[in-house]
Amino acid sequence: MGFPKIRMRRLRTNSSMRRLVRQTSLSADDLVEPLFVRPGEGLKEPIESMADCYHFSPDTAAEEAAEVAALGIPAVLLFGLPNKKDEKGSEAWSEKGAVQQAVREIKKAVPELLVITDVCLCAYTESGHCGLVKNGKIDNDSTCELLAKVALSHAQAGADIVAPSDMMDGRVKYIREALEENDFKDVAIMAYSAKYASSFYGPFRGAVDSAPSPAFAGTGLADRKSYQMDVSNSDQAMQEIALDIEEGADIIMVKPALPYLDIIYRARQRFDCPIAAYNVSGEYMMLNSAAQAGLLDKEFAMMEVLTAIKRAGADIVITYFAKEAAKLLK
Repeated sequence: MGFPKIRMRRLRTNSSMRRLVRQTSLSADDLVEPLFVRPGEGLKEPIESMADCYHFSPDTAAEEAAEVAALGIPAVLLFGLPNKKDEKGSEAWSEKGAVQQAVREIKKAVPELLVITDVCLCAYTESGHCGLVKNGKIDNDSTCELLAKVALSHAQAGADIVAPSDMMDGRVKYIREALEENDFKDVAIMAYSAKYASSFYGPFRGAVDSAPSPAFAGTGLADRKSYQMDVSNSDQAMQEIALDIEEGADIIMVKPALPYLDIIYRARQRFDCPIAAYNVSGEYMMLNSAAQAGLLDKEFAMMEVLTAIKRAGADIVITYFAKEAAKLLK
């Protein structure tokens, strides 16, 4: 049967009808707010490369986290900046590091809020890379040992979930073993399993000063393509996800989200674990810039984007729009 017995517009006649038959729902429960923390006190400084985003000190991060919790958002994701960088990124696992201090402050202020911590070295190393540089290459296994130290320091501070974003082979196994051996069996791992070598990370790298050092220009370390995924590949993403689950990941992530909706969809069809997707800084600023130029309705476009990510199969959407979206979803 076709027209006129079937009229698809019957199910679009008004807002109540559209709500009744809506297949994909988005709520504050699905969202995670990223926060940038740096050493100091009383800091809330605008980030030049990212509209309406700030560098917080641990105390003001706790205040921001309380606002996030009040909006019904269940979790924040912390990224840290150090006082100083060194060859190994040693401040990344210091108990006095900004992330470790922020975790403690947030858990005191809003204990019910989940605290997720990004586990990586790029903001802490002089090289700007996510791993240790040895003989002109990123040394995988020695990096994994340090990442396990970072994750353990976050767990000791009170993190609920640690999130390795480095894309080293085997890092989930190293982290899971470190957590188990130190009686942090209940700390979950959210692995950046399918993290692509994307152009959409630019504003974020400005926010945490984590671009590869200019000293590597013209070499194989001028970018992160030797460890982050090639943008052309999807089968490898499925293998990466399967390996992370096998090694002990509780949640897997696809990053970025919008250019990789197909990867989110494929992962949803194949894996039963929770899937996170990161609506990254470049996606965020692309929409903000278009809205500022008067080219689109920001709120409408924001909700369309977040719904599309959820529709593709994500259970968790990490986004700098989290607070703004949560207010609209109330």
